[in-house]
Amino acid sequence: MRIISGSRRGHRLVEWQESGIRPMRDFVRSALFSILGDLVVNSHFLDLFCGTGSVGLEALSRGAAEATFVDRSPRACGIVSRNLDLLGFLDVGGVLQLDYETAIDHLQRRGKRYDLIFVGPPYDKGLAEAALRTMAEGAILVKNGFIITEVRNKTHLEDRYGLVERFDKRTYGDNVLDFYSFAESTGSEQDNEEGDEEEQ
Repeated sequence: MRIISGSRRGHRLVEWQESGIRPMRDFVRSALFSILGDLVVNSHFLDLFCGTGSVGLEALSRGAAEATFVDRSPRACGIVSRNLDLLGFLDVGGVLQLDYETAIDHLQRRGKRYDLIFVGPPYDKGLAEAALRTMAEGAILVKNGFIITEVRNKTHLEDRYGLVERFDKRTYGDNVLDFYSFAESTGSEQDNEEGDEEEQ
């Protein structure tokens, strides 16, 4: 498994077979970042259920300002830390060995907010929907940010969770990427609120 593009293009990552963790397939990862394009540059990126960290590491290679990696597995977190070290990203990558609910609460209490949040949990356990419900009020998502989930094709996700709603869906064989952002009305309200704060 290698980094596909960016400053670390072609660099090999710690082999996922060492952990038994299912990584995101390269062609799906490539499709995701083709869609995101320049939005990744200088972004604050959250890789939830990060596994080997291939998605967040790809984001750093493509110019993300920082990435936070979350997984409850000590083995997964160990692999991410090794990959951050191998790629020279220890100064811009943080690893949290926590379950997703505890991690989201921890990040929210610290005032962390992200431009891009990737949710790639183990399949068929209802975790993508559970994470979306936990993030439904958008407390850790910036006003123009995206939440992207990767699920199996037959997995049903709702069009809307709280303040965030799906605006795009892409299918790649058995893999589906769903894209969520603030609903237009809530986004406008946030724009006005933040605009007022900037004028003060």
